Amino acid sequence: MIKENFIKLYENSFRENWDLPCYTDYGENITYTYGQVAREIARLHLLFKHCSLRRGDKIAIIGKNNARWCIAYMATVTYGAIVVPILQDFNPNDVHHIVTHSESVFLFTSDTIWDNLEEEKMPTIRAVFSLTDFRCLHQRDGETVQRFLKYLDREVENAYPNGFNKEDVVYTDLSNDKVMLLNYTSGTTGFSKGVMLTGNNLAGNVTFGIRTELLRKGDKVLSFLPLAHAYGCAFDFLTATAVGTHVTLLGKIPSPKILMKAFEEIKPNLIITVPLVIEKIYKNVIQPLISKKGMKWALSIPLLDNQIYNQIRKKLVDALGGRFKEIIIGGAAMNPEVEEFFYRIKFPFTIGYGMTECAPLISYAPWNKFVITSSGKVLDIMEARIYKENPEDKLGEIQVRGENVMVGYYKNEEATKEVFTEDGWLCTGDLGTMDENNNLFIRGRSKTMILSSSGQNIFPEEIEAKLNNLPFILESLVIERHKKLVALVYADYEALDSLGLNNPENLKTIMDENLKNLNATVANYEKISKIQLYPTEFEKTPKRSIKRYLYNSIAEEG
Repeated sequence: MIKENFIKLYENSFRENWDLPCYTDYGENITYTYGQVAREIARLHLLFKHCSLRRGDKIAIIGKNNARWCIAYMATVTYGAIVVPILQDFNPNDVHHIVTHSESVFLFTSDTIWDNLEEEKMPTIRAVFSLTDFRCLHQRDGETVQRFLKYLDREVENAYPNGFNKEDVVYTDLSNDKVMLLNYTSGTTGFSKGVMLTGNNLAGNVTFGIRTELLRKGDKVLSFLPLAHAYGCAFDFLTATAVGTHVTLLGKIPSPKILMKAFEEIKPNLIITVPLVIEKIYKNVIQPLISKKGMKWALSIPLLDNQIYNQIRKKLVDALGGRFKEIIIGGAAMNPEVEEFFYRIKFPFTIGYGMTECAPLISYAPWNKFVITSSGKVLDIMEARIYKENPEDKLGEIQVRGENVMVGYYKNEEATKEVFTEDGWLCTGDLGTMDENNNLFIRGRSKTMILSSSGQNIFPEEIEAKLNNLPFILESLVIERHKKLVALVYADYEALDSLGLNNPENLKTIMDENLKNLNATVANYEKISKIQLYPTEFEKTPKRSIKRYLYNSIAEEG
């Protein structure tokens, strides 16, 4: 068990860093100090108390990264409630389902997201709050939330007659073995997996960040990965807040242009990112430079190449603010060409590995100890093994156990049982190898899950389930082709024949309409680029599931 109590880490941090800047919303000249954040948390705690919230009640949060998102999260866990962060990319049906499945009683949401939600589809919700100003957007009949908020200033004065000071920061005593977070890996009914993470799982990641000095007091970070994701949340937010780092929340889609401008202004001390961002920077900044005729020639001359690489590295470091000690890349596989080039120019990057079920970190190595093509070294608070059904296989499944491993999936004993071995190891579903120094090398995924280039989890079965409900589709298979999703579809030719619609023109019209309707119901990163008709039924296993591996080669075509 991690000896540092997760909640006490923040009680201490708010006291010790009282006057330091804590959260800033990028582009909006608003900064909260640690003391101001603590005051906002205290106000929410009074509200929770008024509503008789109990230990273990769930509070959901959905919206873009901003200071109030962080405050709502902190207020929830330090009160002793369980936080349920939801990706803002999820469509309304998925949000309704997660809120209901988790039995969340409060919801903090962006106003724009709230416009598309329906309160009657979330029967457990007692009140909804805006992430713009914490006003109450909706309360269930009989609730007195709006009236309480009207007189909240008076309540604060009564509770803290001498003003709210650092000595007043006293949070709930809750042992690290209690569940504090439910992280949903997907939204749709039937596929929901609410990962139950304890204070110990979260503290394992945060104390690792503190111990290795990833971030320190007074450092700056730019948070641009969604905080509802375990990866960005653990380091840009939780570790940062535990040590007194100043977090600037981007709150916009991180296009290279927006990011480069923000990096230049903020000059972060650590950059947490996914491959897509770095690959785009490589494509836009580096490739044009090294493809010039004269440059190609110069790079082939031994002494000149080092000088040029030094210049390129300096240009790249400056473009990213010039002050970071390293860039940590995770969430998806890195393009090998980009990785090899960055390694050659001695750029300070490293690639880590994790999963939501480990809150998320499994392996990491600092950039100067990072072994190229690896995903870092297994953490000292974790263990990993390579499980092979056949000892002669080159690859095996990476299985892990240790402090960061979840306790299971919420209200889903079957899925929990499936993911753990009988002797207690978590099956990652990733295939790989491990060297004698505990460096992990990931070679592929045994699961069907597709990782989008920006690190989002895509579950093809979910999209297929929706596709198969559309007109004239008997079955479908979603595959990845050139980093885009393509749906192979076996059409209901019998039904088409009976209506006299079985000709190429009509088929195209029907499938175009199906594509449009499907894409209106899925998250942006789950959108299908095209529907490709498949001439026969797909081959099945005895259990009647499609033999997916037979169709991977189709993804390479076209």
